[in-house]
Amino acid sequence: MCDNKIWVDADACPKLIREILFRAAVRVEVPLILVANHVLPVPPTPWITMTQVPSGFDVADNYIVEQVAVDDLVITSDIPLAAELIEKGAHVITSRGEAFTQQNIGQRLNMRDFMETMRSSGDVHGGPAALGPKDKQAFANALDRYIAQYGARKS
Repeated sequence: MCDNKIWVDADACPKLIREILFRAAVRVEVPLILVANHVLPVPPTPWITMTQVPSGFDVADNYIVEQVAVDDLVITSDIPLAAELIEKGAHVITSRGEAFTQQNIGQRLNMRDFMETMRSSGDVHGGPAALGPKDKQAFANALDRYIAQYGARKS
């Protein structure tokens, strides 16, 4: 059993990534908590829970920040949220398997702000590409690295 928890900023987490997380949570007996402002279906297991928060700006983010503990893992692509979580000692990976760390979060915040400015001026349109097989594999690998370092595998 793993002492740490895995939190999911679930409002924008792809179903494919949630399914990988569901399998991992049961396999290694790690508590997995999905946080969203709407109900998401979860498998019937004591290792996975769904926490519905009220709708509103950053309500799910604030809940995760309040609940997270040192060395917990959070799945999110929200860069400002990731910065807060890293400050609290949590680990953060995106649904594409990219790790946000003390070393790269400042640069990522700056790039996010720059891109937001470009989008608001009309110079940049659209969002990220659809999640592909390489992204799925990168996420699974990042999750496995976290579990190997911070969670004990089920015997």
